Amino acid sequence: MEFAALKEVFDRDGYVVIDDMFEPTMMDRLECSIAEHFGDRPGFLHDDHFISKAKTEVIPWFPQREGIGDFDGIEQDPRVRELSTRVLGDGWESQYCMVMFSRAGSSGQAWHQDCDPSDPERYNLNRLVYTRDIRDETGGQPVVVPGSHRRGLLEAGDPMADLEGQVVLRPGKGSLVLLHGHTWHRVLPVVNGANRSSTNFRAAPKGTPQDITDVCVYRNMRYRFSTAEVVEERVS
Repeated sequence: MEFAALKEVFDRDGYVVIDDMFEPTMMDRLECSIAEHFGDRPGFLHDDHFISKAKTEVIPWFPQREGIGDFDGIEQDPRVRELSTRVLGDGWESQYCMVMFSRAGSSGQAWHQDCDPSDPERYNLNRLVYTRDIRDETGGQPVVVPGSHRRGLLEAGDPMADLEGQVVLRPGKGSLVLLHGHTWHRVLPVVNGANRSSTNFRAAPKGTPQDITDVCVYRNMRYRFSTAEVVEERVS
């Protein structure tokens, strides 16, 4: 892998996509684990107020916290660890593995930043793995604004409206996407009868607080997950 070139793209754009990173057989095993856990119609963990205000219909699952080792191979992959070191520096720390599941017909995720961008040096890294293709006909495509990790606070406004310069990503089965926690990003609605998931192996530079992602920035609010409350209303 061209680690130096990938880091250059990440530093410039706030994200980088690496296609065909993982073998299809490994992705099939993880997809089976995800499908077995969620079933056909899982219920939301967040309350209706959050879902309606954040326009985010995602159900999280933390398999490693339940002692499930199916996902450990991704995090232990030498290429993933080396790339993480290039991006985050020596002494970086893993945070947790989170599967993000969206039911067919759900609205996806509104624009957000995973953590407060007031300190450019304090952020999380999303290492997103896709166990099936993300295609236009099924929806659920990630959308990013390149370079927005260096633009500070996400603009207040319509949580779902298009933003100038946005780029729609279409990661395939086995892709790895690195995404800076300050990058403005969202997920398009999930359509045409197919559930959608991605698995996020979050990490952060050395010394970053474990709760760096507790407060998420949306275009219409800041939300604290640990207390399930809106800590700031935002208006354009």
